[in-house]
Amino acid sequence: MSALRDALRDLPDAVFADFLESDDAYLLVVDLPGVNAETLDVVVSDGRVRLEARREKDVPGEFRYEREDRSMFLDAELPLPPDAIPDGAEGSIERGVLELRLPKRRASDETRIEITDDQ
Repeated sequence: MSALRDALRDLPDAVFADFLESDDAYLLVVDLPGVNAETLDVVVSDGRVRLEARREKDVPGEFRYEREDRSMFLDAELPLPPDAIPDGAEGSIERGVLELRLPKRRASDETRIEITDDQ
């Protein structure tokens, strides 16, 4: 999981993220102020999660930017632990906070093969 920790550290300074683990799932929580479901795309494939987020700014007509420090885009790709699976993943965003829940592969997913003696 150190690859994921390193990738989270490499996110822009304005992006805060937490990665949590339970017995049966992982939870990725990312603060994305100004982002909503229409301006967010999340794709999980090949052991990675890709986040593309766009912040929409509403600037009153009588104002113009003198300085702009808040990035409008986030394009990040993060490695996932090997036992995270996309099937059954769930995501939601509320007030700019993304929560992405990824189930873990279960040890019970293995199949024991009965071996018979042909003598």
